[in-house]
Amino acid sequence: MARPRRSWVTRAIDPGVGVRKDALVADRTTPDEELMRALYDEHAGPLLAFVLRLVAGDRHRAEDVVQETLVRAWRNADQLQRATGSIRPWLVTVARRIVIDGHRSRKARPQEVDATPLETMPAADVIDRALRLMTISEALSDLSQAHREALVETYFKERTVNEAAEVLRVPAGTVRSRVFYALRSLRLSLEERGVTE
Repeated sequence: MARPRRSWVTRAIDPGVGVRKDALVADRTTPDEELMRALYDEHAGPLLAFVLRLVAGDRHRAEDVVQETLVRAWRNADQLQRATGSIRPWLVTVARRIVIDGHRSRKARPQEVDATPLETMPAADVIDRALRLMTISEALSDLSQAHREALVETYFKERTVNEAAEVLRVPAGTVRSRVFYALRSLRLSLEERGVTE
């Protein structure tokens, strides 16, 4: 009469039951360590090849799935010990379910975005300053060309009235008059745009 086959768990835990010599470990190891080593040695390679196809070649993800599958097998060792034959179909099913669950959970979560653009975004003070400059530029474009030139020469290029008069080739009194009316028009234009300060 033939001897009944012993399950892979029994072979991994009991060194005397038909375990290959390379699956035996030092006497200091626990049955749990021996079980995990036997699981890994016998099933990790083929399981990784199977999972790689499921995750489109993403090796890191495949390795994580294989590791989780083997941990689940270790946790269910008492149930698997009663199984006859190979447990690889069970491992393949568990791995496939882990991949499906991972896919579903990624679909359920909002897509993660890179925070780098937020880090390079200017601070509020810089934005406020830029908005003010844009508003002032728009208001300046409402002025006549003569008034705008007088303001640019005296305020923005910091020239004196006499220097501005030389550059613009007009008398100094004309520059003063143009600056006065330009500032009054500019103030009104800015107030229309909501700038009161």
